[in-house]
Amino acid sequence: MNEHLDNKSYVSVFLLLEFSAIRELQILHFFLFLGLYLITVSGNLLIIAAVAFDRRLHTPMYFFLMNLAIQDIGAVSVTLPKSMVNSLMNTRHISYAGCVVQVFGYLFFAVSDVFLLTVMGYDRYVAICNPLQYEMVMNRTACTKNIAAVWVAAFLYSLVHTIGTFVCPFCSNVINQFFCEVPQLLTLACSNLYLIEIGAIIISVMLAFCCFVYVVVTYVHIFSAVLKIPSIQGRKKVFSTCLPHLMVFSVFCFTICLAYLRPPSNTPSYLDFVLTVMYTIFPPMFNPIIYSMRNKDIKNAFSKLLYLRHSSGSFTTSIGM
Repeated sequence: MNEHLDNKSYVSVFLLLEFSAIRELQILHFFLFLGLYLITVSGNLLIIAAVAFDRRLHTPMYFFLMNLAIQDIGAVSVTLPKSMVNSLMNTRHISYAGCVVQVFGYLFFAVSDVFLLTVMGYDRYVAICNPLQYEMVMNRTACTKNIAAVWVAAFLYSLVHTIGTFVCPFCSNVINQFFCEVPQLLTLACSNLYLIEIGAIIISVMLAFCCFVYVVVTYVHIFSAVLKIPSIQGRKKVFSTCLPHLMVFSVFCFTICLAYLRPPSNTPSYLDFVLTVMYTIFPPMFNPIIYSMRNKDIKNAFSKLLYLRHSSGSFTTSIGM
């Protein structure tokens, strides 16, 4: 297939970034992405299972954390499998429809992450700064409405951006990235319609920045309240739940904004590849580690799950004997 097409030609297939022309390195790429994918999915599934089966974790904070884990699984499942299959099968192809699905799917899960992390910041603010009103403000109905608003807003956002990206014809079908990324697709556009999507991206980055500022201001109030807590143990507990959230949100926002505001290269770039990996793979992979590493409730839930599994296996073995 020709890499560069006639002006305003219809594109039926795109060519994704080839990790290497050497077959052994392609296989290495497959196993590397497979390992990252399995670590990410298994870690987030553990979070979901822990929250779902431990009634002590049926609180707003862990309800939001479970939704974050679902979104993280969706984000990596939209981007990584196709790249792994291409490396394994020694091909670069992705269909036009498949590219549309990738753009919509990734935007949907990434944006829902930003909105949800913002809601989680508000949840922590109410819990720490207004504890007497917490149960009234963050009740089951309010949490459900917040999650519904996050999913609906993310759906509408991704739909608008997907239409804005694919409304213009493409002069080339070569995407210098391992999945269909919006900035890379806009460099292939033949008409000035892509300027509309660029404007939408700038507005989106400003929205993400506003969410970031809101979360930072929220945590300034939280940390001010925490410093007034006389108990050192109480301070540690609050910091163990708040600092990971702030760190995850900061890394995710800064890397994705840098990637989308930086002019994309017309040739394969290792910097573009590294930035994309940083905001597509690392946050979903490290979220379970960061949120569970110093969280005693999650650790206890994991232990309970492992104990139940071990007990079930022992019981089955004894029955078989």
